[in-house]
Amino acid sequence: MREKKYVIILIFLVISFALIVFLTPIFWMVLTSFKEKGEYFTYPPVFISRTFDFSHFKRGLEIGGQKGIIDSFVISSLSTLLSMVVGSLAAYSLARFRIGGKHLAFWILSIRMMPPIASILPLFLFYRFLRILDTYQALVITYSILNIPFAVWMLKGFFEELPAELEEAALVDGAGRFSAFYKIALPLIAPGLVATALFCFMFSWNEFFFALILTRSRVTPLTVVIAGMIGGHEILWAEIAAVATMASFPVIAIAVILQRYLVRGLTLGAIKG
Repeated sequence: MREKKYVIILIFLVISFALIVFLTPIFWMVLTSFKEKGEYFTYPPVFISRTFDFSHFKRGLEIGGQKGIIDSFVISSLSTLLSMVVGSLAAYSLARFRIGGKHLAFWILSIRMMPPIASILPLFLFYRFLRILDTYQALVITYSILNIPFAVWMLKGFFEELPAELEEAALVDGAGRFSAFYKIALPLIAPGLVATALFCFMFSWNEFFFALILTRSRVTPLTVVIAGMIGGHEILWAEIAAVATMASFPVIAIAVILQRYLVRGLTLGAIKG
């Protein structure tokens, strides 16, 4: 009994230490966004500002943060929607009809492991030929290509955990295959859909490399806007912290709101091969 108590205490200490390590940069970023200019250049550093300055948020929005948030939200939302539609259909076919054998699903996932640098030049030339560089379409297609393999792999496990007899009963009652998929299978794996969609949204929201290469001035995702605040003669630390704080809020808010579905979705055995 005493050994079990020591194990629980050890686990608690390890988790607490991990939380401190991972949350300290976020906490420091939020504090910096409210500091005056003289406070984030001082040594020793000022941890908590004496006066909370909200002007950095306003200036951050004026120099590109507002457009960056809108562009990132549109691109991430469209990419997530496309990835979930295609990924759910592909995952269902792999789980129910065993298309491509048992190794096709892993091959699809391996596409996600491809180094971005290996695909950026062909994509750039292809999009230039189609005249869609610096547009929403370029990034939505690119992020969907990256997210669909992940969505297929995640959702395939949820569909495999779902008893096929439920859909067969619907087919016996006169429903079509697509109707059984849409009305029976999808509602029953709702937690998996939420978890997968959230990850796809986060991947698109945080992506920087493709956004930097495939955009110019008409489309400026948030990651590109933040990088642009680092100049050759000045680094706008407070504005960067303010915009990054605003950029973190949507993902955190969505995760908190959908926490019930997210936790359940991640514990339903979605990593099943």
